[in-house]
Amino acid sequence: MQLTGAQIVIECLKEQGVDTVFGYPGGAILNVYDELYNHRHEIRHVLTSHEQGASHAADGYARSTGKVGVCLATSGPGASNLVTGIATAYMDSVPLVAITCNVGVSLLGKDSFQEIDIAGITTPITKHNFIVKEVDRLADTIRRAFRIARKGRPGPVLVDIPKDVTANRAEFVPAVIEEEERCVECITEEALDRAAAMIEESSRPYLFVGGGAVISGASRELLEFAEKIQAPVSDSLMGKGAFNGNHELYTGMLGMHGTKTSNYGVSECDLLIAIGVRFSDRVTGNAQKFAPNAKILQFDIDPAEINKNIVTDAHIIGDVREILRRLNARVGQQDHGEWIAKIMGYKEKYPLSYHEEGLSGPYLVQEVYEQTKGDAIIVTEVGQHQMWAAQFYRYSKPRTLITSGGLGTMGYGLGAAIGAQIANPGKQVINIAGDGCFRMNMNEIATAVRERLPLVQIVVNNHVLGMVRQWQTLFYQKHYSATVLNDSVDFVKLAEAMGATGYRAATREEFQEALRKALESETPVLIDCVIGSDDKVWPMVAPGAAINEVFSEEDMERQPDAT
Repeated sequence: MQLTGAQIVIECLKEQGVDTVFGYPGGAILNVYDELYNHRHEIRHVLTSHEQGASHAADGYARSTGKVGVCLATSGPGASNLVTGIATAYMDSVPLVAITCNVGVSLLGKDSFQEIDIAGITTPITKHNFIVKEVDRLADTIRRAFRIARKGRPGPVLVDIPKDVTANRAEFVPAVIEEEERCVECITEEALDRAAAMIEESSRPYLFVGGGAVISGASRELLEFAEKIQAPVSDSLMGKGAFNGNHELYTGMLGMHGTKTSNYGVSECDLLIAIGVRFSDRVTGNAQKFAPNAKILQFDIDPAEINKNIVTDAHIIGDVREILRRLNARVGQQDHGEWIAKIMGYKEKYPLSYHEEGLSGPYLVQEVYEQTKGDAIIVTEVGQHQMWAAQFYRYSKPRTLITSGGLGTMGYGLGAAIGAQIANPGKQVINIAGDGCFRMNMNEIATAVRERLPLVQIVVNNHVLGMVRQWQTLFYQKHYSATVLNDSVDFVKLAEAMGATGYRAATREEFQEALRKALESETPVLIDCVIGSDDKVWPMVAPGAAINEVFSEEDMERQPDAT
């Protein structure tokens, strides 16, 4: 049947099972929006306040479901406003398809009104991108984009369509979209045998779990593996929830703001098994001193991650769930009682703690955990509050912490929370933001109100750029250059002006009551939480130091030259 390019776009979205798209219209993409209107009962369109909000919402939708998120934007500034969101998805391996429309084919390359080479701009931050200049190639291109976005290591793909292509007609043949097979072709018997031998020879194994375990859905196999080889388990920020944070073998996050238990344990182990991680610098600290006593065994779907940051002794390339499943069938039950006892001793000696008086970031997160019974989807912006959310909320399931890990995008959280809430209408979604992050995209409160989303927005308001100030305090002689937010922004009034409910909390009791009311609300609620400007994230590893040089507030106070 003959269809216009715009009709083909919508039919291809329906083929892929897309039920929600996030975007903002404009002249070049009007044909697509006109056709979207005709299918508004099949595909929900969420109009965000800014295109960046649309890209983050599509990202949050994808992270919380495992499906491909979709965002739409017009040419020029509309397309370029997606760039930060696309880069965020790329760094964290999030399946995303961004569809932009450009000026007509005859106007490309002529500095036409609202023309931009969005394909060229996004080449370094996408798995692939396309500009479709012929309508008869449109359907196959969109199908290929979705396939690339979700195949292997997921990531964002951009499809740019000139406006005249959306108006031109072509023959459209419907297709049945088959489920992607897991990547197993590189999992060899030899590699499995070597891994099993290394595990059985080890007396002090440790597991380090990352976002790849979440993406692959490997939680059940990971639990069996950890219990079978009797190894303690640490995770990265992106790996939260892959292994139950309440399990006795769990020791907390690894790295710059990881627990002393994990940092000491990884530094003392004789075998570090890295599962779906990329060995970020925030995890390894000084890479030359990372896990100095250990052989490194790495499982990852992306061969580019092998030996990139940390040299391995052995590795297996493939889907980590399938790798773990096959290893569980090969490895016998291990007994490392003495090693486990030592790590449990570290857990008892070095628990995460915070001051028992007053309202603070850790207290806020712990209270959220208690009132939600650990059954919420937590979204964060980037900074101190993000680390507190990683440390003090115990994630028992995957896809329940939605956060920008690799790019560290301030302004990410509220858009992502909107996407996660729309994707999970029966779940409580809570975005935890610092005041510096929140003001970057706080206009998306209007979107949450328009969509009548029951999400909760917590603003951890310390009137400073907290993490930068922490570094300025510890490493820059308290030179607080451009980090003090000493203005008169009233977040409660701002929320109310956009149609949300706002509360302010300056004490623990006020926060408890505000959160209780917020969790009972069926529409958006903002809680402005006023905390101290000099609260810090502990423990910490100084930049360039080894992770076993981790220090706490108490360690700082014991130093004669303590800041």
